[in-house]
Amino acid sequence: MKKLIIGIVFVFAGAGLFAQNANDYLEVTRGVLKKEKKAAIAEVMQLTEEESTTFWPLYNEYNDKMYSINTRLYNVIKDYSDNYVSMTDEKAKELWTEVIKIDQDLLKLHKSYFKKFDKILSTIKAVRYFQAENKIKTMVDAELAMQIPLFEDMN
Repeated sequence: MKKLIIGIVFVFAGAGLFAQNANDYLEVTRGVLKKEKKAAIAEVMQLTEEESTTFWPLYNEYNDKMYSINTRLYNVIKDYSDNYVSMTDEKAKELWTEVIKIDQDLLKLHKSYFKKFDKILSTIKAVRYFQAENKIKTMVDAELAMQIPLFEDMN
C-alpha cells in the first residue's frame, strides 16, 4: 500500500488537473494508478494460488466497470473546468446532479460486486478487498479535492 501512496504522490505532484493537457494527464495518471493499485491489492490480499485464479478475473471485470464510471466523473470534472469562468446556476446544478448519479452507480456496483467477491473468497477477504479499494479511492479523492477549486459565484 505504501508503494501506491508514492505512486499517487508522484503522479499528482506538480501537475494541475485544470492544466491544458488534462486528457494526457488523466491517461498517465490512470496508467500509473492501475499498475500501482494492482500491486498494492496483491500485497494486501495475500491470496492463495487457488484464490488468485478466481479473484483476478473478477478484479479485472470490476475495475473495467469502475473505469467506465470514473470516466464519467472525469468528464464532469472536465466540463466543470471548461465552464469554470462562465459557470451558471443551471450548469452547476447539471454537474452536481451527474455527480450524484455517479455516486449512486458506484454504490450499486459495490453492492453487486461485493456479493460476487464474497462467493469466491472468505467474507473477511472480500471485505478486506473493498477496504483496500476504499483506501485507494479516498487517497485519489483527497488529491482531486486539493486540485479542484470550489465553485465561485460570478454574479
